[in-house]
Amino acid sequence: MATATPEPPRAPAPHAIPQREHLTMKALLEAGVHFGHQTRRWNPAMKRYIFTQRNGIHIIDLQQTLGMINNVYQEMVDLVSKGGKVLFVGTKRQAQEVIQSEAERCGMLYVNQRWLGGTMTNFQTIKTRIAYMLELQQKRDQGYFRLLPKKEGVKLRDTLNRLEKYFTGVRDMTEVPKAIFVIDIGREDICIAEAQRMGVEVFAIVDSDCDPNKVDHIIPGNDDAVRSIRLITNRMASAVLEGLAQREALLQAQLEEAANADQSQFMTAYVSPDDDDEEEGLPEMEGLDTTTVADVLPSAPAAPVTQAPEAVVAEPVAEAPAPEAVVADPIAEAAAPEEPAAEEPSEGQKDE
Repeated sequence: MATATPEPPRAPAPHAIPQREHLTMKALLEAGVHFGHQTRRWNPAMKRYIFTQRNGIHIIDLQQTLGMINNVYQEMVDLVSKGGKVLFVGTKRQAQEVIQSEAERCGMLYVNQRWLGGTMTNFQTIKTRIAYMLELQQKRDQGYFRLLPKKEGVKLRDTLNRLEKYFTGVRDMTEVPKAIFVIDIGREDICIAEAQRMGVEVFAIVDSDCDPNKVDHIIPGNDDAVRSIRLITNRMASAVLEGLAQREALLQAQLEEAANADQSQFMTAYVSPDDDDEEEGLPEMEGLDTTTVADVLPSAPAAPVTQAPEAVVAEPVAEAPAPEAVVADPIAEAAAPEEPAAEEPSEGQKDE
Protein backbone atom coordinates (compact mmCIF):
# COMPACT_ATOMS: atom_id res chain seq x y z
CA MET A 1 0.00 0.00 0.00
CA ALA A 2 1.52 3.28 -1.11
CA THR A 3 1.89 5.93 1.56
CA ALA A 4 1.37 9.55 0.65
CA THR A 5 4.47 11.67 1.18
CA PRO A 6 3.78 14.57 3.50
CA GLU A 7 3.98 17.98 1.88
CA PRO A 8 6.76 20.24 3.13
CA PRO A 9 5.57 23.13 5.30
CA ARG A 10 4.94 26.26 3.31
CA ALA A 11 7.06 29.26 4.08
CA PRO A 12 5.16 32.33 5.26
CA ALA A 13 4.46 34.85 2.55
CA PRO A 14 6.95 37.72 2.58
CA HIS A 15 5.77 41.09 3.85
CA ALA A 16 2.62 39.52 5.30
CA ILE A 17 0.43 42.04 7.09
CA PRO A 18 -0.37 40.88 10.65
CA GLN A 19 -3.99 40.00 11.24
CA ARG A 20 -5.82 42.59 13.30
CA GLU A 21 -7.25 41.36 16.61
CA HIS A 22 -10.70 42.61 17.48
CA LEU A 23 -11.04 44.36 20.84
CA THR A 24 -14.14 43.50 22.87
CA MET A 25 -16.11 45.27 25.53
CA LYS A 26 -15.36 42.44 27.93
CA ALA A 27 -11.61 43.02 27.61
CA LEU A 28 -12.08 46.71 28.38
CA LEU A 29 -14.16 45.92 31.47
CA GLU A 30 -11.65 43.37 32.77
CA ALA A 31 -8.81 45.87 32.33
CA GLY A 32 -10.71 48.57 34.25
CA VAL A 33 -10.66 51.07 31.39
CA HIS A 34 -14.03 52.47 32.49
CA PHE A 35 -12.87 53.80 35.86
CA GLY A 36 -12.35 57.55 36.00
CA HIS A 37 -11.31 59.90 38.79
CA GLN A 38 -13.32 61.32 41.65
CA THR A 39 -16.20 63.54 40.63
CA ARG A 40 -14.70 66.60 42.33
CA ARG A 41 -11.56 66.31 40.16
CA TRP A 42 -13.24 66.01 36.79
CA ASN A 43 -12.76 68.25 33.78
CA PRO A 44 -16.08 69.52 32.37
CA ALA A 45 -14.73 69.10 28.82
CA MET A 46 -14.87 65.31 29.40
CA LYS A 47 -18.61 65.36 30.09
CA ARG A 48 -19.55 63.85 26.70
CA TYR A 49 -17.32 60.81 27.37
CA ILE A 50 -18.67 60.07 30.89
CA PHE A 51 -21.47 57.52 31.20
CA THR A 52 -22.42 57.96 34.86
CA GLN A 53 -20.98 58.25 38.37
CA ARG A 54 -20.86 55.63 41.07
CA ASN A 55 -19.64 55.99 44.67
CA GLY A 56 -18.18 59.39 43.88
CA ILE A 57 -16.23 58.10 40.82
CA HIS A 58 -16.99 58.85 37.20
CA ILE A 59 -17.60 55.91 34.88
CA ILE A 60 -16.36 56.37 31.32
CA ASP A 61 -18.62 55.31 28.45
CA LEU A 62 -16.90 52.21 27.06
CA GLN A 63 -19.14 52.16 24.00
CA GLN A 64 -17.50 55.37 22.83
CA THR A 65 -14.09 54.19 23.98
CA LEU A 66 -14.33 50.99 21.93
CA GLY A 67 -15.26 52.84 18.76
CA MET A 68 -12.60 55.52 19.26
CA ILE A 69 -9.87 52.95 19.89
CA ASN A 70 -10.66 51.33 16.54
CA ASN A 71 -10.62 54.73 14.79
CA VAL A 72 -7.34 55.74 16.41
CA TYR A 73 -5.89 52.34 15.53
CA GLN A 74 -6.58 52.91 11.83
CA GLU A 75 -5.22 56.47 12.00
CA MET A 76 -2.01 55.16 13.53
CA VAL A 77 -1.70 52.53 10.81
CA ASP A 78 -2.12 55.16 8.10
CA LEU A 79 0.45 57.47 9.68
CA VAL A 80 3.12 54.77 10.03
CA SER A 81 2.46 53.36 6.55
CA LYS A 82 3.38 56.77 5.13
CA GLY A 83 6.79 56.64 6.83
CA GLY A 84 6.03 58.48 10.08
CA LYS A 85 7.85 57.77 13.35
CA VAL A 86 6.01 57.52 16.67
CA LEU A 87 7.40 58.44 20.09
CA PHE A 88 5.87 56.61 23.08
CA VAL A 89 5.85 58.75 26.24
CA GLY A 90 4.98 57.54 29.73
CA THR A 91 7.06 58.61 32.75
CA LYS A 92 4.75 57.59 35.59
CA ARG A 93 5.71 54.49 37.54
CA GLN A 94 2.80 52.38 36.26
CA ALA A 95 3.64 53.08 32.61
CA GLN A 96 7.47 52.94 32.49
CA GLU A 97 7.87 49.21 31.91
CA VAL A 98 4.88 48.96 29.56
CA ILE A 99 6.04 51.87 27.42
CA GLN A 100 9.55 50.44 27.08
CA SER A 101 8.48 46.90 26.25
CA GLU A 102 5.80 47.87 23.70
CA ALA A 103 7.98 50.49 21.99
CA GLU A 104 10.83 48.00 21.64
CA ARG A 105 8.40 45.40 20.29
CA CYS A 106 7.35 47.67 17.42
CA GLY A 107 10.77 49.26 16.93
CA MET A 108 9.77 52.82 17.83
CA LEU A 109 11.17 55.52 20.12
CA TYR A 110 10.17 55.93 23.75
CA VAL A 111 10.68 58.12 26.82
CA ASN A 112 9.94 56.41 30.12
CA GLN A 113 11.95 58.65 32.44
CA ARG A 114 11.67 62.39 33.05
CA TRP A 115 10.77 64.35 29.92
CA LEU A 116 13.67 66.68 29.18
CA GLY A 117 12.46 70.12 28.15
CA GLY A 118 13.37 70.88 24.56
CA THR A 119 13.43 67.28 23.37
CA MET A 120 11.48 68.38 20.31
CA THR A 121 11.73 72.18 20.28
CA ASN A 122 15.51 72.16 20.87
CA PHE A 123 16.31 68.90 19.15
CA GLN A 124 19.74 70.02 17.88
CA THR A 125 21.08 70.21 21.45
CA ILE A 126 19.47 66.88 22.34
CA LYS A 127 21.08 65.38 19.25
CA THR A 128 24.55 66.42 20.41
CA ARG A 129 23.97 64.77 23.79
CA ILE A 130 22.85 61.56 22.08
CA ALA A 131 26.01 61.61 19.94
CA TYR A 132 28.11 62.09 23.09
CA MET A 133 26.39 59.12 24.74
CA LEU A 134 27.11 56.92 21.71
CA GLU A 135 30.75 58.06 21.77
CA LEU A 136 31.12 57.13 25.45
CA GLN A 137 29.50 53.75 24.83
CA GLN A 138 31.99 53.04 22.07
CA LYS A 139 34.93 54.00 24.31
CA ARG A 140 33.58 51.81 27.10
CA ASP A 141 33.26 48.81 24.77
CA GLN A 142 36.82 49.33 23.52
CA GLY A 143 38.20 49.34 27.07
CA TYR A 144 39.19 53.00 27.08
CA PHE A 145 37.88 53.60 30.61
CA ARG A 146 40.31 51.04 32.06
CA LEU A 147 43.27 53.02 30.76
CA LEU A 148 42.25 56.20 32.56
CA PRO A 149 42.96 57.05 36.18
CA LYS A 150 40.39 55.68 38.57
CA LYS A 151 38.76 59.02 39.35
CA GLU A 152 38.34 60.00 35.70
CA GLY A 153 37.02 56.55 34.77
CA VAL A 154 34.38 56.67 37.53
CA LYS A 155 33.34 60.15 36.45
CA LEU A 156 32.88 59.08 32.83
CA ARG A 157 30.89 56.00 33.89
CA ASP A 158 28.54 58.14 35.98
CA THR A 159 28.05 60.50 33.06
CA LEU A 160 27.33 57.60 30.72
CA ASN A 161 24.82 56.05 33.15
CA ARG A 162 22.96 59.33 33.44
CA LEU A 163 22.85 59.80 29.67
CA GLU A 164 21.65 56.23 29.11
CA LYS A 165 18.89 56.74 31.65
CA TYR A 166 17.32 59.57 29.66
CA PHE A 167 18.40 58.95 26.06
CA THR A 168 18.40 55.18 25.56
CA GLY A 169 14.89 55.21 24.12
CA VAL A 170 15.65 58.03 21.67
CA ARG A 171 19.16 57.03 20.62
CA ASP A 172 17.95 56.32 17.07
CA MET A 173 15.94 59.53 16.73
CA THR A 174 17.40 61.59 13.87
CA GLU A 175 14.49 64.02 13.48
CA VAL A 176 11.38 65.17 15.28
CA PRO A 177 8.78 62.35 15.18
CA LYS A 178 5.52 62.67 13.28
CA ALA A 179 3.39 61.63 16.26
CA ILE A 180 3.57 60.86 19.98
CA PHE A 181 1.54 58.49 22.10
CA VAL A 182 1.20 59.81 25.66
CA ILE A 183 0.06 58.28 28.94
CA ASP A 184 -1.43 60.90 31.33
CA ILE A 185 -1.41 64.20 29.45
CA GLY A 186 -1.81 66.06 32.75
CA ARG A 187 1.58 64.84 33.92
CA GLU A 188 3.23 65.27 30.51
CA ASP A 189 2.05 68.85 29.97
CA ILE A 190 5.49 70.02 28.74
CA CYS A 191 5.57 67.21 26.17
CA ILE A 192 2.08 68.14 24.93
CA ALA A 193 3.03 71.83 24.67
CA GLU A 194 6.14 71.03 22.62
CA ALA A 195 4.16 68.72 20.32
CA GLN A 196 1.55 71.42 19.69
CA ARG A 197 4.27 73.96 18.95
CA MET A 198 6.08 71.64 16.52
CA GLY A 199 2.90 70.45 14.80
CA VAL A 200 3.30 66.85 16.00
CA GLU A 201 0.13 64.75 16.15
CA VAL A 202 -0.84 63.67 19.68
CA PHE A 203 -2.34 60.25 20.46
CA ALA A 204 -3.22 59.88 24.13
CA ILE A 205 -5.30 58.15 26.78
CA VAL A 206 -7.56 60.86 28.21
CA ASP A 207 -8.91 60.35 31.72
CA SER A 208 -11.85 62.16 33.32
CA ASP A 209 -9.56 64.83 34.85
CA CYS A 210 -7.81 65.75 31.53
CA ASP A 211 -8.50 68.30 28.80
CA PRO A 212 -9.35 66.47 25.55
CA ASN A 213 -8.87 69.65 23.50
CA LYS A 214 -5.10 69.25 23.74
CA VAL A 215 -5.16 65.87 22.00
CA ASP A 216 -5.62 65.19 18.30
CA HIS A 217 -6.57 61.51 18.62
CA ILE A 218 -8.46 60.80 21.84
CA ILE A 219 -8.87 57.49 23.65
CA PRO A 220 -11.13 58.02 26.72
CA GLY A 221 -10.04 55.65 29.46
CA ASN A 222 -8.24 55.00 32.70
CA ASP A 223 -4.62 56.17 32.55
CA ASP A 224 -3.68 55.02 36.09
CA ALA A 225 -4.31 51.24 36.10
CA VAL A 226 -1.46 49.11 34.77
CA ARG A 227 -3.81 46.69 32.97
CA SER A 228 -5.62 49.53 31.22
CA ILE A 229 -2.34 51.13 30.13
CA ARG A 230 -1.00 47.79 28.91
CA LEU A 231 -4.13 46.97 26.91
CA ILE A 232 -4.31 50.30 25.04
CA THR A 233 -0.55 50.62 24.53
CA ASN A 234 -0.47 47.10 23.12
CA ARG A 235 -3.13 48.09 20.58
CA MET A 236 -1.10 51.12 19.51
CA ALA A 237 2.07 49.04 19.14
CA SER A 238 0.17 46.52 17.02
CA ALA A 239 -1.08 49.38 14.84
CA VAL A 240 2.51 50.51 14.33
CA LEU A 241 3.55 46.99 13.30
CA GLU A 242 0.67 46.78 10.83
CA GLY A 243 1.61 50.16 9.37
CA LEU A 244 5.23 49.08 8.97
CA ALA A 245 4.12 45.89 7.21
CA GLN A 246 1.93 47.86 4.82
CA ARG A 247 4.77 50.27 4.05
CA GLU A 248 7.19 47.41 3.38
CA ALA A 249 4.69 45.69 1.09
CA LEU A 250 4.13 48.96 -0.78
CA LEU A 251 7.87 49.49 -1.28
CA GLN A 252 8.27 45.90 -2.48
CA ALA A 253 5.44 46.37 -4.98
CA GLN A 254 7.05 49.56 -6.28
CA LEU A 255 10.39 47.80 -6.72
CA GLU A 256 8.76 44.93 -8.61
CA GLU A 257 6.85 47.37 -10.82
CA ALA A 258 10.05 49.28 -11.61
CA ALA A 259 11.87 46.03 -12.43
CA ASN A 260 9.07 44.93 -14.77
CA ALA A 261 9.10 48.32 -16.49
CA ASP A 262 12.87 48.14 -17.05
CA GLN A 263 12.58 44.62 -18.43
CA SER A 264 9.79 45.63 -20.84
CA GLN A 265 11.84 48.59 -22.07
CA PHE A 266 14.82 46.31 -22.65
CA MET A 267 12.76 43.81 -24.62
CA THR A 268 11.21 46.58 -26.73
CA ALA A 269 14.64 48.00 -27.58
CA TYR A 270 15.91 44.51 -28.46
CA VAL A 271 13.01 43.55 -30.75
CA SER A 272 12.72 46.86 -32.67
CA PRO A 273 16.20 48.04 -33.75
CA ASP A 274 17.01 51.69 -34.37
CA ASP A 275 17.33 53.32 -37.79
CA ASP A 276 21.12 53.34 -37.50
CA ASP A 277 21.14 49.58 -37.20
CA GLU A 278 19.03 49.29 -40.35
CA GLU A 279 21.42 51.54 -42.27
CA GLU A 280 24.41 49.51 -41.16
CA GLY A 281 22.71 46.39 -42.58
CA LEU A 282 22.25 47.87 -46.08
CA PRO A 283 25.87 47.37 -47.34
CA GLU A 284 25.45 43.63 -46.93
CA MET A 285 22.98 43.72 -49.88
CA GLU A 286 25.43 45.35 -52.34
CA GLY A 287 26.69 42.00 -53.59
CA LEU A 288 23.19 40.72 -54.44
CA ASP A 289 21.86 40.95 -57.97
CA THR A 290 18.57 42.58 -58.92
CA THR A 291 16.50 39.42 -58.87
CA THR A 292 17.69 38.43 -55.40
CA VAL A 293 16.89 41.85 -53.96
CA ALA A 294 13.48 41.77 -55.57
CA ASP A 295 12.78 38.42 -53.97
CA VAL A 296 13.81 39.63 -50.54
CA LEU A 297 12.03 42.98 -50.76
CA PRO A 298 9.17 42.57 -53.27
CA SER A 299 7.67 45.97 -52.44
CA ALA A 300 10.88 47.88 -53.30
CA PRO A 301 11.50 48.66 -57.07
CA ALA A 302 14.57 47.12 -58.63
CA ALA A 303 15.66 50.26 -60.55
CA PRO A 304 16.62 52.43 -57.52
CA VAL A 305 18.65 49.57 -56.07
CA THR A 306 20.85 49.27 -59.21
CA GLN A 307 21.15 52.99 -59.97
CA ALA A 308 22.11 54.16 -56.49
CA PRO A 309 25.62 52.66 -56.48
CA GLU A 310 26.31 53.88 -60.13
CA ALA A 311 25.53 57.46 -59.24
CA VAL A 312 27.85 57.37 -56.26
CA VAL A 313 30.74 55.89 -58.31
CA ALA A 314 30.26 58.18 -61.37
CA GLU A 315 30.81 61.45 -59.47
CA PRO A 316 34.43 60.76 -58.34
CA VAL A 317 35.37 59.72 -61.94
CA ALA A 318 34.14 63.01 -63.40
CA GLU A 319 36.00 65.05 -60.80
CA ALA A 320 39.30 63.18 -61.25
CA PRO A 321 40.60 65.11 -64.39
CA ALA A 322 39.98 68.48 -62.74
CA PRO A 323 43.42 68.72 -61.05
CA GLU A 324 45.19 68.06 -64.44
CA ALA A 325 43.51 71.07 -66.06
CA VAL A 326 44.69 73.27 -63.22
CA VAL A 327 48.29 72.11 -63.73
CA ALA A 328 48.17 72.70 -67.54
CA ASP A 329 47.36 76.44 -67.25
CA PRO A 330 50.66 77.44 -65.62
CA ILE A 331 52.57 75.69 -68.42
CA ALA A 332 50.76 77.74 -71.08
CA GLU A 333 51.40 80.96 -69.16
CA ALA A 334 55.06 80.10 -68.77
CA ALA A 335 55.47 79.53 -72.55
CA ALA A 336 53.88 82.88 -73.45
CA PRO A 337 56.82 85.15 -72.44
CA GLU A 338 59.22 83.16 -74.70
CA GLU A 339 57.56 84.40 -77.96
CA PRO A 340 58.41 88.17 -77.54
CA ALA A 341 62.01 87.25 -76.77
CA ALA A 342 62.30 85.56 -80.18
CA GLU A 343 60.72 88.48 -82.11
CA GLU A 344 63.03 91.29 -80.77
CA PRO A 345 66.07 90.35 -82.87
CA SER A 346 63.94 90.21 -86.01
CA GLU A 347 63.05 93.92 -85.58
CA GLY A 348 66.71 94.87 -85.23
CA GLN A 349 67.60 93.16 -88.37
CA LYS A 350 65.00 95.21 -90.28
CA ASP A 351 66.54 98.47 -89.03
CA GLU A 352 69.96 97.45 -90.16
